[in-house]
Amino acid sequence: MLVLLTDVARDSYGAELARPGLEWLTMEPDGSLRASDGSPVAWEEATPEVAWGTSDLFREGAPVGAFFRFLAQCPTLRWFQSPAAGYDAPVFGELAARGVRVCNAHVNSLPIAEFVLRAVLDEFQGAALWRRGEEERTWRIHDWREMSGSTWLVVGLGSIGSEVAVRARALGARVVGCRRTPSVDDPVDRSVGPDALAGVIGDADVVVLSAPASPETDGLVDGAFLEAMREGSILVNVGRGSLVDEDALLAALDRGRPMAAVLDVFRTEPLPADHPFWSHPAVRITPHNAAGGFGRLQRQAGLFAANLQRYLAGNPLDHDVTEAAATLHGAGGVV
Repeated sequence: MLVLLTDVARDSYGAELARPGLEWLTMEPDGSLRASDGSPVAWEEATPEVAWGTSDLFREGAPVGAFFRFLAQCPTLRWFQSPAAGYDAPVFGELAARGVRVCNAHVNSLPIAEFVLRAVLDEFQGAALWRRGEEERTWRIHDWREMSGSTWLVVGLGSIGSEVAVRARALGARVVGCRRTPSVDDPVDRSVGPDALAGVIGDADVVVLSAPASPETDGLVDGAFLEAMREGSILVNVGRGSLVDEDALLAALDRGRPMAAVLDVFRTEPLPADHPFWSHPAVRITPHNAAGGFGRLQRQAGLFAANLQRYLAGNPLDHDVTEAAATLHGAGGVV
């Protein structure tokens, strides 16, 4: 069986994942393909049955565009393992419509949750003042907000939102979660459905967006949502850029509510150099990098190895989102 992967994934995990009868088809940084023996393979002659996407695809200089263009035209592909939780990109629906099994991954929740806690603590503690003091060699103290006793609203209680909630509660915060179907098992102090969201926004010192992109969540954070946020609150978006009306957010930040916005995702990525977010004093920008913890790489390999074993045995795959991707993108003909 032929498996497509990047040169980075092959070098890092090829020996660990090797199995009898398994061969690698490697995509190089320039988009060219090579067989297991290193010989070049033309795109039109390549016949992989499985493709494993890994985080290195999204690094600068990586062949992410070529990788997904190849998947879109490969007639022999039967299963694609993604490294990410989201499947809102159209290519996922296109693959599902062709009968390709699509699996996502929930290996990034831990680093994203740590990123959120770090970002909020930075704002609460005024860490920028300490950094400025270092640069200026100025000994200046200031008081700061404690996380203990604060109230958090986590919109989207999937894997990421749940990990955020667990960590915030461990530091003494009260957490309200919002999800489509609230449950008593949610790791929060209170769980509400979307119909009750408007009634809890104003209670939150911190609002974390960790919901997926969908028609229901597009523009969720609009002018009315932002107007309902409390004075001194912080908005954190680690979900999708489509969740936020960016013009409305800029206007709200100019009015001082929310106090700050920590944004890791945007409607247009990379964020254009002339976007006003770059220069706004209340905006903290990171380049869709909240999931960048080293540990996710080994977790990706572990998930792929386990799913590969299931695939070879003809068993159901973990995190199979084929039907969901087809539904989200209106694709038909899923087998």
